[in-house]
Amino acid sequence: MCVKHRNLTWTLALLFLSGALCIEMKVKYQLGHICAVKGSSVVIPCSYDYPKEHKVKEVLWGHDKYNIYDGPFLFNSTMKNTTSRFQYIGDKEHNCSFLIHQVENNDKGKYAFRFITNKDKCTGIYGSTLKVVDLKVSLAKLSGSRSFKEGDSVNMTCTNSCDGGHRSSIFTWLKNGEPIHKGPVLYLSNISSTNNGNYTCSLKTQRATPSEVINIDVEYGPKNTSVSIVVDGSSYFKLICTSNANPPVENYTWFKIDENDQFNRGSDTSL
Repeated sequence: MCVKHRNLTWTLALLFLSGALCIEMKVKYQLGHICAVKGSSVVIPCSYDYPKEHKVKEVLWGHDKYNIYDGPFLFNSTMKNTTSRFQYIGDKEHNCSFLIHQVENNDKGKYAFRFITNKDKCTGIYGSTLKVVDLKVSLAKLSGSRSFKEGDSVNMTCTNSCDGGHRSSIFTWLKNGEPIHKGPVLYLSNISSTNNGNYTCSLKTQRATPSEVINIDVEYGPKNTSVSIVVDGSSYFKLICTSNANPPVENYTWFKIDENDQFNRGSDTSL
């Protein structure tokens, strides 16, 4: 019993020294859990309070992958770092809100605020936990085949899992980086080679949140087949066959009609 009591005493002493118990001081996180799309900017709202006779000297934000009491810290008001993605948008009075620009997957986890006054220090140990997700694109084709054929109809749906599947986000669809449509669903009917390109969706208000890329490369049979004549000197000429298709035509077959109206077959692109 004495050993347990002694250990408890030492633990409480360490907590008081680190400001973990925040006696007469407190940190409040308005959101315990926050979800953000990769590439977006997100705010962690926060407020703090302390006795009137205290004066705030230092404010810090930490992450649970480090020591939230001793750091290293993502933000420290005593350090000058204007290039960081992490920005303190609070003050040294009662607002401790924190902004993260261009959220990355490894930004997930718990964030905690710590402040130091002329009399004490306090860390809001409960923090706000950030979840980072990617926008997802689901694709449906009426033909059911894996490739894109001329005349197919394609349905692409953009989903933000932070919405819980309710599609409350407003999306922009882009083709080769250029906006072409607004809304969660992009429908392409009777597709042709003009629809070829890379398609992505992003949050309408934050273009730096692209989804995975859907590449559409429409396959179609030979079109505009033609024969041209190239004269080689005065005694020879060459016939060249060309055609537009996807995938490109690899083999051509030539037909010659003789005096008896019989077909003779040959191959290659020229004759």
